[in-house]
Amino acid sequence: MKLKKRVALTGCLLVSVLVLGACGHKKQDQSKIVRVGTMAKSKSEKARWDKVEAFLKKKGITLKFTEFTDYTQPNKALGSKEIDINAFQHYNYLNNWNKAHKTNFVPVAETYFTSFRLYSGTKNGKDKYTSVSQIPNKATIAIPNDTVNESRSLYLLQSAGLLTLSVSGDTLASISDITTNKKDIVLKEVDAAQTARTLHSADAAIINNDFVTEAGINPRSAIFVEPKSANAKQWYNLLVAQKGWQDSDKAKAIKEVVKAYHTDAVKKVIKKTSKGLDQPVW
Repeated sequence: MKLKKRVALTGCLLVSVLVLGACGHKKQDQSKIVRVGTMAKSKSEKARWDKVEAFLKKKGITLKFTEFTDYTQPNKALGSKEIDINAFQHYNYLNNWNKAHKTNFVPVAETYFTSFRLYSGTKNGKDKYTSVSQIPNKATIAIPNDTVNESRSLYLLQSAGLLTLSVSGDTLASISDITTNKKDIVLKEVDAAQTARTLHSADAAIINNDFVTEAGINPRSAIFVEPKSANAKQWYNLLVAQKGWQDSDKAKAIKEVVKAYHTDAVKKVIKKTSKGLDQPVW
């Protein structure tokens, strides 16, 4: 009898453990899990997403990240439905991808904009100028010579009031599109990786942000920063999804991701952790 009682008691305990275990491992509603594809995140990007996750936790929404090392991978993963949204590209990249691969990926929300900057040339290790207005007539300004970055540089110089162009918006500009150049600025086209090295010989240079860090230049020392504008909008970074995402079971959760990202708290994180390189655009 005692043996039977022990067996019965053990059986009850086992059932209780299994029941409690099942409760403890209750599956989360899949509609509240948003799979996000990014490139390997910088410290700044991690900080902003950490803040987004903190907001979403209160809503019961979980983000699952997949980090990629090749710029083609996040869109391929989106196409194969391995992820729900990605966060790595701007309008220009998205539009070119859709054309080349016959996809219908669409912007879900605008996030931030990494501005180009104009830096003063140097003399004896010190900046020659502290503002655009000080740049003299017939000054030499170095700009990247590849098609995309040259165009972006020309629009920046137009915003700075140094020249005007005959094109606008997402049309790629070239030197032949310059219509006025009141100071007779001489544009020196060089490889983007070499623009920082021209500072000792040029009056100013537009340097890609990647090479600013490599050259040990403080981004805050720029004498002009590319502003948010219709001409710069093609460089706004985005959250991107497949067309029709609004009708998916993840729609509500994705909208909550946008709400969480578009907060003043995230805006502060972006400005602080990117050292001013990134500007929120919502």
